[in-house]
Amino acid sequence: MDLNESVVNFSVRGERLFGIYHPPQQEPSTRGVLIVVGGPQYRVGSHRQFVLLARFLAANGIPVLRFDYRGMGDSEGDIRTFESIDEDIHASIDCLFDKAPNLEEAVIWGLCDAASAAAFYAKSDPRVSGLVLLNPWVRTEAGIAKAYLKHYYLSRLFGREFWRKVVSGRFDFSSSTRSLWKMVSSVLGKGHATQGRDPAVAEGSGLGSREALPERMCQGLRAFPGRLLFVLSGDDLTADEFRDAVKRSRQWQKLLRRPHVCLRELGPANHTFSRREWRDTVAAWTLDWLRSW
Repeated sequence: MDLNESVVNFSVRGERLFGIYHPPQQEPSTRGVLIVVGGPQYRVGSHRQFVLLARFLAANGIPVLRFDYRGMGDSEGDIRTFESIDEDIHASIDCLFDKAPNLEEAVIWGLCDAASAAAFYAKSDPRVSGLVLLNPWVRTEAGIAKAYLKHYYLSRLFGREFWRKVVSGRFDFSSSTRSLWKMVSSVLGKGHATQGRDPAVAEGSGLGSREALPERMCQGLRAFPGRLLFVLSGDDLTADEFRDAVKRSRQWQKLLRRPHVCLRELGPANHTFSRREWRDTVAAWTLDWLRSW
């Protein structure tokens, strides 16, 4: 395979950002892909997923750019939350169009809070025609508490290992009770919403005074006229929390019923698609979806 990949750099407010451009290896598509990373993460991705995805798409004629936004990887600047990278995404799309002058549109591909960043950004840029959103981050204290109670604690209650610990006396009732009470308190509304990946970052972001993250994300996607592909892992609390948020929201349910929205479930996969067969499946789904319209 003739990779012919190249390092690119571009600026946002005087700070340099770095990425890797993957040119198409066959008849080029007029639709390119921008891979946005989630934090704390950089452009290679867990288990090299972003590298492998970019090379797979490029081998099939799709130009791809993956990059580090400010404060991540090799890029300059202070670390920032996923809600403050709109300028970085805009500049990276400029770079993608500059490297692939035949492009007519771009699709943003993001995992976890990168998916959330894409959901906020897409409506503001007419060049963006689609989003691939994997295990979107919709974190609130109550939301993750419900996910733990429903998908973790209940599954443990019916698991053999749990009862082995109880019978053998190795189960720590005191700490488990405190943890469970904290979760119940959050579900009952005693906890505060947390929406950043790092509490220290979220504390100064002013997020507590706004609508909860799931509702704001839904609003952003409802205002986006393009196509959406959701990919959810089966063994992932972030995906579980997203599913629960959808079940509680008529607006999310309406959004997912739109004709241009596709939802795929990868039952055994974990959050970062750590096995090769899971990453290959996601790559194939992405390519098939890109070619379907």
